[in-house]
Amino acid sequence: MILKIAWRNIWRSRTRSLVVIGAIIVGIWAEIFLMSFSEGMVKSYIDNAIQSEISHIQLHQPDFLKDKEVKYVIDDASSLQQALQSTAHVKAATVRSLSNAMIASAKGARGVQIKAVDPANESAVTRIDTKVVEGEYFSEGKKNQILLGRSLAEKMNIKIRSKIVLTFTNLNGDITAAAFRVVGLYETDNTMVDDAVVYTTRQDFNKVLGGGDIAHEAALFLEDPEYLDTVFSVLQAQFPNLKVETYKQISPEIALFDSQMQLSTTIFTVILMLALVFGIINTMLMAVLERIKELGMLMAVGMNKARVFFMIMFETIMLGLVAGPIGLGLAYLTVLYFNHTGIDLGNWSEAMRQFGMSRVVYTTIRPSMFTELAIAVILTALIGSIYPALKAIRLRPVEAIRRI
Repeated sequence: MILKIAWRNIWRSRTRSLVVIGAIIVGIWAEIFLMSFSEGMVKSYIDNAIQSEISHIQLHQPDFLKDKEVKYVIDDASSLQQALQSTAHVKAATVRSLSNAMIASAKGARGVQIKAVDPANESAVTRIDTKVVEGEYFSEGKKNQILLGRSLAEKMNIKIRSKIVLTFTNLNGDITAAAFRVVGLYETDNTMVDDAVVYTTRQDFNKVLGGGDIAHEAALFLEDPEYLDTVFSVLQAQFPNLKVETYKQISPEIALFDSQMQLSTTIFTVILMLALVFGIINTMLMAVLERIKELGMLMAVGMNKARVFFMIMFETIMLGLVAGPIGLGLAYLTVLYFNHTGIDLGNWSEAMRQFGMSRVVYTTIRPSMFTELAIAVILTALIGSIYPALKAIRLRPVEAIRRI
């Protein structure tokens, strides 16, 4: 009976109820869309960092990580690459020779990092071959090929097929210079990488470096990040003489972004719920005040205060139960749509590339967010109904009936 009366009372003032329902729907939709957009941007940053820079897991000689000296090498690198590739849950693996160098052209010189790679393996891990925007990827039979970031090439006025000179330290500690020919220009979603990293083949670079089948770094890309800890433990046991690190250890800011997203979600949810609480209190208080005479009559004919209290609470909860599923449904459809089509931020693409983010953001959100927000809406409705319900039960039937 109380539920039936509460449901009818909601629609006595249809406009006011629809306004409250609409506010809850818009609030839920806005919260989820904003969170999904933010998570999409963070995911874009993390994915770009993993793919273009650090991969899921890296292996080095422990001493190499201290000073980045080229003499701390991994011997028999090809065998290491094959062993890593055959590890369970590893999608692709590659080994690289690394060195800091000076690149010189007619316009000047600047510092860069050389990544000498095995072309096929590197493309499987970083897909660098798909990011070549001018020229071509490494070809068979050509020597001393090099890939530059397009932004670096523009700053140094280097064209396709230009010859450039790299100066670096070899394994004996001597300063060595070598000439390379530019075969292609690449462009990633991270300007800092494009400005600082050049790619050449490990076979050619190791000859100049003074080594054979050596490398300084091994990088792995996993089938699924969920296997990160499992593969990490396996590699630690398998290669005790090498330093094994996950992307979270190599780049702690990635873990920080994840924790910040959780905190941001909580803050935005609290702000939204506070706004809804005051809106609900205002609406239900108006509903109580305009029905003072009616409530007094109900209490006069025998409805006790507990039933009046729960009637007001049920009215508020029903508003949330009507609005909640609609808001969650609209939010889900919106997130699903932009998860497939993406949101193109072309006007801000250069600014986003400075931070390592893609120009197209694909919305994504944790499924638990929908459950958490549904619970939050119900709790908000409960909290918002308490004061109006208390106001109703404090009425004195005789005085309420006489109220004009």
